[in-house]
Amino acid sequence: MSIIIVNQGKDVTPWVKALRERRPELSLQVYPEITSTEDVEFALAWNHPPGAFKQFPNLKCISSMGAGVDHILRDPELPEAATIVRITDADLTKDMANFTLALVLNHVRGLSFYKTKEQAKEWKPQPYLRNENVTVGVMGVGVLGAEAALQLSKNGFNVIGWARTPKNIEGVQVYAGDDNLDAFLAQSDVLICLLPLTSETADILNKETFNKLPKGAFVINVARGQHLVDNDLVEMIDNGHLSGASLDVFREEPLPKDHVFWNHPAIHVTPHIASVTNPASAVAQVLENYDRLQRNEPLLNIVSLEKGY
Repeated sequence: MSIIIVNQGKDVTPWVKALRERRPELSLQVYPEITSTEDVEFALAWNHPPGAFKQFPNLKCISSMGAGVDHILRDPELPEAATIVRITDADLTKDMANFTLALVLNHVRGLSFYKTKEQAKEWKPQPYLRNENVTVGVMGVGVLGAEAALQLSKNGFNVIGWARTPKNIEGVQVYAGDDNLDAFLAQSDVLICLLPLTSETADILNKETFNKLPKGAFVINVARGQHLVDNDLVEMIDNGHLSGASLDVFREEPLPKDHVFWNHPAIHVTPHIASVTNPASAVAQVLENYDRLQRNEPLLNIVSLEKGY
């Protein structure tokens, strides 16, 4: 059995190195340099070319290189026999929690505001918010969202969550289902999107959603760019309903140089770096699923095609 690595446009050397170090005898191929299509039963993928997996007649498992799987599921020609799995890595989870905490603290203490004043050489002290007086709403409390909520709660913020189905997170009230979304939004001084990208969640960060937030609310998107309707965000900031946003993901990446987000004074941009999979840490989980596949055992972190995550 062979593993194929398919990662369009990115250097996969760290993955090859990590796999080779952990399992020197492993049969490994790197797309598009394929030596045998019949041998491939396991694929490790990120942003693969649509239809690329059709050429592997014995493919049984496709593993995402990260927590997200929308890049795999948008391919209409996925092999029906292949199980889709994703990575839930402790380092990945911790990095996301720390990053979201940093963004919320940056907002409540006005650090981005002071950076603009520094550049203009203006001495302009402003009132700031205290953690215990701020309610942070986390949309999507799966593995990443739950850890982010816990980290924020430990740092004194009032934290609430929203999910499609009920969840139990210590110290965090979780609102479940569409019927409870409005109540969740109405309390969220800071809204963090950590939802999986599905047909139901695409464009969920829109004008209708923003209008249900308290006046002056702040938006953080660290999930997928397709969750956000760009023009709606700009409009709601410019009309004063939202105080600003921190964005780490975008519909087009890299973000085009002429995009309005770059020069908007109330929008903080980072280049999709909130949480990056570390191959050295994640490769053990990949190999565990590879071994389970060989032993015909249940795989870890199977993705529901119906739910999209």
